[in-house]
This record gives sequence, C-alpha cells and structure tokens, in this order.
Amino acid sequence: MNKHTFLFITLLLLCVAAVYAEKTADGPYTPDWQSLQAHTQAPEWFRDAKFGIYFHWGVYSVPAFGNEWYPRNMHIKKSAECRHHTETYGDPSVFGYHDFVPMFKAENFDADAWADLFVKAGAQFMGPVAEHHDGFSMWDSALTPWNAADKGPKRDIAGELAKAARARGLRFVTSFHHARNNQHLINKNGELVWEGHYPRVDGWPTLSADPELCMLYGNLPRLEFCDLWLGKLQEVIDQYQPDLIWFDSWLDEIPETYQMKFLAYYLNRAKEWNKDVVITCKQRDLPLEVVLEDFEKGRADTMLDEPWLTDDTLSYGSWCYTENLKIKPADEVLDVLIDIVSKNGQLLLNISPMADGTIPQDQQDVLLAIGKWLDAYGEAIYGTRPFVVYGEGPTQMKKGGHFVGIVRYKHEDIRYTRNGDTVYAILLGQPDAAERIELTAFGKDGKDRAAIPVTNVSLLGSSAPITWKQMNTALFIECPDVPMDDMAVVFKIETRRQYSDERNRRRSYFHYLLGREIPEETIN
Repeated sequence: MNKHTFLFITLLLLCVAAVYAEKTADGPYTPDWQSLQAHTQAPEWFRDAKFGIYFHWGVYSVPAFGNEWYPRNMHIKKSAECRHHTETYGDPSVFGYHDFVPMFKAENFDADAWADLFVKAGAQFMGPVAEHHDGFSMWDSALTPWNAADKGPKRDIAGELAKAARARGLRFVTSFHHARNNQHLINKNGELVWEGHYPRVDGWPTLSADPELCMLYGNLPRLEFCDLWLGKLQEVIDQYQPDLIWFDSWLDEIPETYQMKFLAYYLNRAKEWNKDVVITCKQRDLPLEVVLEDFEKGRADTMLDEPWLTDDTLSYGSWCYTENLKIKPADEVLDVLIDIVSKNGQLLLNISPMADGTIPQDQQDVLLAIGKWLDAYGEAIYGTRPFVVYGEGPTQMKKGGHFVGIVRYKHEDIRYTRNGDTVYAILLGQPDAAERIELTAFGKDGKDRAAIPVTNVSLLGSSAPITWKQMNTALFIECPDVPMDDMAVVFKIETRRQYSDERNRRRSYFHYLLGREIPEETIN
C-alpha cells in the first residue's frame, strides 16, 4: 500500500470518527451537567458485587520489560527501557513500538477459560483494558487500523470477553486510558508545552509523517483526536454494551463538551438496554454527582458515605506482565478487599497476562485462593453494606487516597460488614484457640450511640458453639478450639438494631471543582 493510499484511508477513518462524535442517542439525558446529575452513580448490582477483575494486556506485554509505560519510556533517551530496547531490538528509529504489533499474537488466549478462572476467583465483573495510552484498541474497530481484529491477534478480544462474561452471569467492564495518547500543546504553569504519551523525537516513529503511524502515536490535530477519543468510546458502547466504563487520568485535558457528549450518549444507550451502568474517574476530573471516584493502588482510610472503587494490581510492580514479576500473597490481597468493602468500597483487581494469552500460574494460584475464601465466607462480603463503624484494631493506615502503600494487618485488626440486622466481624488473620476477642463497636461509644443488642454469635464455616458475653463497653467472644481459616476469620453476629441505608448521594458541583486531587504518582 503506497503513501497516498495510507493517507486516504487515514483521512477516511478520521472523517468516520468525526461522524461518530456527532452521534446522539435518544433518551432523557442531554449533554449538560444538570441533566447528567440525574444518573445514579452506584446502582445496587455494583454495590452488591464488591469484586471485579480486569487486566493490562496488550502490545506492551510483548517486550515484557519495565512496565506498561514501555511504549513511552523506550523513546526517552538514557532510560532503562531505551537501553534495553536498543540492545534487544535495535534503535527506536529502526524498530519502533509499532513493530511489536505483529508479535502480539495472543495464540493461547481463551476467553472462556479466563472467565471460568474469574468465576472461581469470586469476581462479579470482568473486562479488558480496552485501550491504554499506546493507541492500540483491543476491540474490532472501524475507526483505527490499530486494533486487535485487524492487526496482531486478528481477533475481537473485547467481543470474545464480553460474550464469555455474560454467559457466566458476570458484568462486563471496559477501561480507557487513551485520553493521554494525543501529542498536543497545553498551557502548563503559564507555558505552552507538549503533552502526550509519546515523546517527540526527530527521526523516530513518534514524529513520522506516515498517516497510519500518526494514528497510533497520537500525532494528530487536536480536534481530530478529540473526535477519535469520543468515537472510540461510542463504538465500544454500541458493540459491547459495557456495564462499567473506567477511566484513567487526564480526562481534564478532554474538553467538557466531549465529556458531556460521552456521558449523555452512554447513559441514554443504557436506558435503551434497560441497564444501570457505572462510570468512574480517578482524578475528580468528572463531576462526582455523575460518576464514581476511584483510588489507584489506594483506598479510603475511613468509611465514606458515597460508594467508591479501588483499582489495584496483583503484583508489586508493573500492571502488565514483565519477566520476574513479583506477585502478592493471597492473604494480602484478601485483606485489602475486606478493608475496602468495610468502608463502602469495591475492588477492581488487575492481573497481568503474558503476550501469548497465558495467565501465569502464580497469578492463578492467588486468584483461586481468594475464590476459595469467598466461596466459604462470601456472605460477609457480597450484598453487604457498611456497619456503624468500618472496624477496629491496632493497624492504622498512614493516609487515604491514591498510592497508600502496603499495609500489613494482624488478626487483632477487625473489619465489619452488615446485611440487614446481621453483622459480620472479620478478623484479618487467624486468632489462637480460646483467645478472647473484644469488639468495642457493640458497646456504647461514649457519645450518643447506645450499645447494640446482640442476640446470637456464630463462627462462619463451623457449627461449634460460641461463648460470648455482651457488656456496655463491648461484645466479648471466646474463640473455639476448632480449625479456623488462616487468612481471615468471620464471626456472624445477629442483632436487634435497625440500620439505615440512607446516604447523601449528591455533592455540589462547586465542591467537585474545589476538591480536585492529583495523585502523587500515576503509573496505571
């Protein structure tokens, strides 16, 4: 195909994207903030589900070096990625990121096997990173030649996953990171600077005049890119009907008109499908009256009135697969899930498949261990709501929000959940037999809360009788001399108190504007 044909096709695709960007969907929502605020940010299915799985898997999985920012970092001279790339594949001017695409074959990818694994892990929703910053779409796209159906795997990855998820009753998720892809000028600290995922290096593909490469590397005029940003979202919405759309950072660089067009389109299409859908953002760069807040590798340090989401990864390092990737132990991941749920949150856990579509065994083992615990004790997680306090115990987080670091919990750390008037006290570890557990949450709080009347206590997974005593100061439980789970132990506590699920579901747009928060680190 010659250069003129490339140019014609690229211009045609951009024209199609512009047409997509003007698409509308009939329904109650119009592209303005006042109308969009009528959307319920956290439907009941989402609040009940608690746990989902997604995956950073794409062309960046081929080099398996550094992390998923390899596409950017390989173009930064003197970086470890650039040195590795030059030594392994050649200079980026000779072997570009686009040359990895034919190597991304996904020959071992099996959407049904993945979905079966996620079901065994206890996940209630699942889906791919639909497009990362690199500009490669993991679905069958008519808007860009850089998509998994036309290049690389030559399969509709998102379509296969959506079908597999819904065949098993799971909700389908798509995450988008592509707001960062565009190379464009922005005003930063009073100066015009180039922004975008790919550095601009003369003689390297990121500045190529080839119109097809321009689409991958985001070297597009600003308006054309914004049309493409919106068109890709609309395409995925129409083709796969996602239940949850998750956004990475940098949405504040997308004009508000495009943000509102996307939201109105998605919400109106969801009305047509009779679906309650969820949208999340990570930097408060969409109004929290419309979307749900997400914390990257973090979480709240207290119980929040509003539901929220954490995206975290199974590894200590990269989000995508790399050689020698270190995986967290199952009990550490489970403790985080339990802590999140106790504070009115949900967890979207990332795994890191290999480029060929293999999920490494060490990652599978952790997922299966979590699933085994949830299969036995899931009634303390699924469908629950917050208790009057999220928990108690000696271990305290240093901060809440993004990137909170690793927190090591002990069995003395207790987290609470509730379903109706039944409360679950979850010990984040295994206590000793005959150890006396003191739950001060059931006593008077010294202010205006009376002691919560308890009628019965049992140990989930055991029929052993439990000795317990309630006093004004606390509920005391004696641990029975029976086998208990070594990751987390659950006491089921029946009470006579009526609890309220009333929540303040609206925050002012003014508060949203004042409360924008930029994470200290953003690698996802």
